[in-house]
Amino acid sequence: MKLSPGKINTFLLFKLPSAYFAGVRVKSISETTCITTVKHKWINQNPFKSIFWAVQGMAAELSTGAMVMAKIKESNQNISMLVANNKGTFSKKAKGRITFVCNDGDLIGSAIQKTISTGEGQTCWMRSEGKDSAGEVVSEFEFEWTVKIKK
Repeated sequence: MKLSPGKINTFLLFKLPSAYFAGVRVKSISETTCITTVKHKWINQNPFKSIFWAVQGMAAELSTGAMVMAKIKESNQNISMLVANNKGTFSKKAKGRITFVCNDGDLIGSAIQKTISTGEGQTCWMRSEGKDSAGEVVSEFEFEWTVKIKK
């Protein structure tokens, strides 16, 4: 059974409640792309009346991590996943609804196949770009995911 936005959002409520209550949601997920959103509101704002950087990071990480989870589930293997590094760049205040898009499903799919075939851990950098409703980039994140077969 494939992961759907509803299943991932329910997972957030029970396993990552801070992201859920901050308003982070998966809108769509496919083999190659995951889209998440977060809307500016009182609970997730910073003192400058925009979305706190860490909330943007949660939405961006989810757009990459949901695909990692989906690819692991698809593989039917017992594989661990962990963020080893991350980078964030902010170019504009995040106001209104911010949409994060990651198109790196193929990259993590290849890393998972390699860890299965070699038995060695693999790393994969995945990128997520956050845009406001006007289509302007407000932040960009990169996450280095590590995957390896659990023994």
